[in-house]
Amino acid sequence: MTAETIRRPLLDWYDEAARDLPWRVGPKAHAAGVRPDPYRVWLSEVMLQQTTVPHATPYFLKFTARWPAVTDLADAPDEEVMAAWAGLGYYARARNLLACARAVARHHGGVFPDTEEGLRALPGLGPYTAAAVGAIAFDRPTNVVDGNVERVMSRLFAVEQPLPEAKPELKRLAAALVRDDRPGDWAQALMDLGATICRPKAPLCDRCPVSGHCAALATGAPETFPRKTARAERPHRFGVAYVLTRGDEVALVRRPPKGLLGGMLALPTSDWRAERWSEAEALAAAPAEAPWRGVGEVEHGFTHFTLTLQLLRAEAHDAEDVIWSPRRDLDALPSVFLKAARAGLTNLL
Repeated sequence: MTAETIRRPLLDWYDEAARDLPWRVGPKAHAAGVRPDPYRVWLSEVMLQQTTVPHATPYFLKFTARWPAVTDLADAPDEEVMAAWAGLGYYARARNLLACARAVARHHGGVFPDTEEGLRALPGLGPYTAAAVGAIAFDRPTNVVDGNVERVMSRLFAVEQPLPEAKPELKRLAAALVRDDRPGDWAQALMDLGATICRPKAPLCDRCPVSGHCAALATGAPETFPRKTARAERPHRFGVAYVLTRGDEVALVRRPPKGLLGGMLALPTSDWRAERWSEAEALAAAPAEAPWRGVGEVEHGFTHFTLTLQLLRAEAHDAEDVIWSPRRDLDALPSVFLKAARAGLTNLL
């Protein structure tokens, strides 16, 4: 099997079956000379790092309608961008998004660098994002390896080493297929193959343009690749969230700028720890003296731990160090706090 026996049928398939995505210049338009907007490519790649295309697409459309150019995003207040990001998770990425936009606007005249090295020097751009923008926006022959590409490589070559240990080998195998010819289309063809055909649990091998060269298919069990090391069970933490209201307003706080959900508006909470909070401890940590009463609890999963939040509800005329927000604006909260607020208010609406 040579690189061309993989590249040619896959690029031919991409020419006919490429996904229609709002940030993408399709292969026919690309061949006709249309070039992608680096801002839109970069924004989509940042959004897609921890979520799916269907989930990220409405956020992308909202961002680009509100901030159509990188300079517009660079001028946006932090609070507005963080609120618009709510629901995409990993808020450090939103802070890095702003830092990168401002660096491009202030130090590069609003124009993204067109090399992988130049992109890598921007704040918040790791090796993957720099490679993806370099290939897709500027047709640089970079090696773009995301989870979809890892899966395709592991199956094409039946890599027995499990993830994550296999990552360097999968990256090496992918690099051997990169050429100067159509590098942006190649990167997106691999992504599309992994997303639509070489799926994690139910690969559509009968529709795959390179199935005749797939070593995993030859084993009879392609869905068992990539091999994976068993994950350790995530630790569980407990906390208390306080739903304090004043008429139609809810008390919020701004979390510290660094750390989990840094800089975001949130319900006041206790610390999150390994042991459940007693009633006395929960009341001692409350943001105000009020007639608190329990209104249930919610569960939430983060990447590295799961969380149970006990909910306490009270009505108060005032409280120190809180931000009063109308209930109708709570949708901008991070999902864990939106979930807690909705549960705490449900029986009171």
